[in-house]
Amino acid sequence: MKKGIIIVAYWLAAIILTALILTSLDYGLWQAALLSLSFLPAAMALSFFLPKVERSSQGRQRVLDTLYIILGVMIMTFFFIYLWQWLFISMDGLSGWEKWSIPAMLGNPVFIAAILAILAYGYYLLAKWLKIKYPSASHITFTSDYKKVSLIMDDILYVESHDSEVWIITRNGQRYRNRNGITQWENLLGSGFLRVHRSFLVNIAHATLSTPDIVSICGQSIPVSRKYKDIVRTVLAESQR
Repeated sequence: MKKGIIIVAYWLAAIILTALILTSLDYGLWQAALLSLSFLPAAMALSFFLPKVERSSQGRQRVLDTLYIILGVMIMTFFFIYLWQWLFISMDGLSGWEKWSIPAMLGNPVFIAAILAILAYGYYLLAKWLKIKYPSASHITFTSDYKKVSLIMDDILYVESHDSEVWIITRNGQRYRNRNGITQWENLLGSGFLRVHRSFLVNIAHATLSTPDIVSICGQSIPVSRKYKDIVRTVLAESQR
């Protein structure tokens, strides 16, 4: 509950601060407040998708995915800006090309990108702080040997793939078998878990990098494949600061 309130407060503050900036472009306060909403969906999308690119992509594909996301959020923002502008000027009774006339700063991609980057990075830092301040006790429910099992995510140490099934290993030493693939588990468990090998997915909170090729997790040694080596080193180094 507290986390939700803090997140809502952050985005409300972001709207207010953006609106104050936009008032310097000769918009009234209410117009600036509404116009600032143009940045909200794109900033939220940016803060959600970019971390996933950093963790799931490699090399050239990572660069391309990042460019696609940035291009997408910029297009989204300009769409909303022109939509609000059309509404404002239509209400003033203007017509023709006049309704598409916007301040030069709002047509400047650098200005738009700077605001989006500040809002998205601010939320990234907030989410990182919230993760430490209010550790998640989220549960996940799945079927193992025809029985329903519910676990706290943080109790899962790692997931290991064995051909057509996976094994879920917990802190108390229990092992659960499940038919979902490891990629499905990677999506289910989310950002608290990291793929280190085509067959292994580990809990970041319990993992340390012993060597460039080995992750240690509660006494277990998990191999790191060459494909994931750079991401594993970066993510685990950051989590242990």
